[in-house]
Amino acid sequence: MLSPAKFVNFYALTGAKKSSNSGGKLCLSALLAGFFIAAGAVVANTAGHMLTNAGLSRVVCGLLFPFGLIMVIVTGAELFTGNCLITISLLEKKAALAGMIRNLVIVYAGNLAGAVLLALAVVYCGQLDLSGGALAVHTIRTAAGKCTIPFGKAVVLGNLCNILVCAGVMCSLCGKSLPGRAIGAFVPVSFFVIGGFEHCVANMYYIPAGLLALREYGQLAQEAGVELSMLTVSNFLGNLIPVTIGNIIGGCGFGALIWAVHKPSK
Repeated sequence: MLSPAKFVNFYALTGAKKSSNSGGKLCLSALLAGFFIAAGAVVANTAGHMLTNAGLSRVVCGLLFPFGLIMVIVTGAELFTGNCLITISLLEKKAALAGMIRNLVIVYAGNLAGAVLLALAVVYCGQLDLSGGALAVHTIRTAAGKCTIPFGKAVVLGNLCNILVCAGVMCSLCGKSLPGRAIGAFVPVSFFVIGGFEHCVANMYYIPAGLLALREYGQLAQEAGVELSMLTVSNFLGNLIPVTIGNIIGGCGFGALIWAVHKPSK
């Protein structure tokens, strides 16, 4: 595997390339990454929707969700949260701030589009009918719960999440074999899921899926005791904005810390 110092050198060039890629290439790669992360959320929701023990449900989700990030890394897709590591390229003077911001804006939009497209497909193909609509109720309950997280708490949970996601990206890219890369991504992401931290791209699936499911399954969710009043588009943005802020702080902070500790000596 690469040492942390070699990783800094490696990612400085990788991030520079990311910041200069064409808009079309970034958008398509980001669309794919949004789909993969959303697919991880779909599988985690499906596997855990009938579990009543909260701890067990988080463990099951934590064992399944990380495969989304593994697919992102193996396919070379562009993920907003992981791309916060371009901070390393910026500090190494291999990339400009404008290039980094451009990358993050385009990739964020592409991730959102990929995640929402999968949410549309899942809801309108009837996949949420599983267990007599219990999967739909679980999806709506998850979305409603995320919409009730206070702003400050969402920032902190987003911060903690992206420290682990970027650690996962780093551990994965340090690997020189497919199993090594997969394990490197798996463990930190599993930690953030089990810990209950907040990932903006995952929430681009979770909350829109809940909103879309309301039309078909709202009555069923209400009968199950789900509080639906907080599940609105405005509260979706009220979750996404602070979680994104936290993700940026955690990811860029992690990248800066790794650079400061392991930067090449001049």
